[in-house]
Amino acid sequence: MADLFEIHEEAERVVLVGVQTTENDDTAESLEELGELAKTAHAAALGVIVQNRESMHPGTYIGKGKIEEVREAVERLSATGIICDDELSPAQMKNLEAALGCKVMDRTMLILDIFAQHAVTREGKIQVELAQLKYRQTRLIGMHDALSRLGGGIGTRGPGEKKLEMDRRLIKSRIAQLNKELADVKKSREVARSLRSKSPVPVAAIVGYTNAGKSTLLNYLTDAGVLSENMLFATLDPTTRNLKLESGEEILLTDTVGFIRKLPHHLVDAFRSTLEEAKYADIILHVVDAANGEAEAQMYVVYETLRQLGIKEKTVITVLNKQDLLTEEKTIKDLKADRIVKISAKTGEGVKELLSVVAEVLRESKVLVERLFSYGEAGKLALVRKYGQLLGEEYREDGIFVRAYVPKEISGAL
Repeated sequence: MADLFEIHEEAERVVLVGVQTTENDDTAESLEELGELAKTAHAAALGVIVQNRESMHPGTYIGKGKIEEVREAVERLSATGIICDDELSPAQMKNLEAALGCKVMDRTMLILDIFAQHAVTREGKIQVELAQLKYRQTRLIGMHDALSRLGGGIGTRGPGEKKLEMDRRLIKSRIAQLNKELADVKKSREVARSLRSKSPVPVAAIVGYTNAGKSTLLNYLTDAGVLSENMLFATLDPTTRNLKLESGEEILLTDTVGFIRKLPHHLVDAFRSTLEEAKYADIILHVVDAANGEAEAQMYVVYETLRQLGIKEKTVITVLNKQDLLTEEKTIKDLKADRIVKISAKTGEGVKELLSVVAEVLRESKVLVERLFSYGEAGKLALVRKYGQLLGEEYREDGIFVRAYVPKEISGAL
């Protein structure tokens, strides 16, 4: 009997490279995040090299002297490649590969690779392939050497090497086909959304920086069973679940893909339909990792991304999560939030207060109804119980006297 061999993909060993253009920018934090992204993509970050320059070198990203330092580090650490903390132009990537003699990746390639690993639904897979093809369309020349040299790893997942070898005409035709498929998926999403909008059940979209604890919160509240791990972009596809508040009122909770600084513009376009869940929500639950030293910078990225997507004038409840990891009291200000609640989605601390704040916010969009329903109209009480908040009911000889907050849309029907 022939021996069986297990084949494992060799983990990539990389050096992280960044350019700092001003003294107090967020390069250090961005490179730390790049290391986390590399870890999520199953690559080992062996070292970090930063160059202080007025601007990135247009031809090679970093200067000549720094290239030599990076080349020496790659040799000394036996690295398989480098990851640059910005999106490189095709010329920068080609020139760096020629100068270093190893695989060169950029932040966009890394994020696209992670998305390719985590896409589960048809829509997610279409979006990932579309974003990857758009990114690679301009980089077809010069990438073949790197692919044949490495034979796998970051940048080769998703559509795969075969699609990279298509000529531009075929890639263009594939992009057109994917856009058509995505339009069909979007149409069915819009149908589902319009059916939801006809129902007075309010929708709350959970948004936040990647790894802030959005999926953990959704799982805690609804037992959604969504993958929840301490890594960036653990979940990619949106999940919607039903939640019953203490008042008996129902609400739909939608988890969305996490935001990140320097989000590749290919993904902002490709994932617009996914993030549009937030656009049509009644409430935005903005989950923040309060234990992260960069919490306020991450909040800025979330608000900036929402602005790019045209999501504004929504009621925002900022949820300062991971209170269980804080060793001392921490003040985080959010001037754009309507309410702020401190919780730990892992332990459940503060979640009851969060739900009562959600109920309060929903009540503000409702009208108070005080009415006597005849016993023949008892069916209307079911509407009040399902979509409203029943404050009291009294059974009298001539009917049922009800005091309740109900959505404006159904107050007419009552």
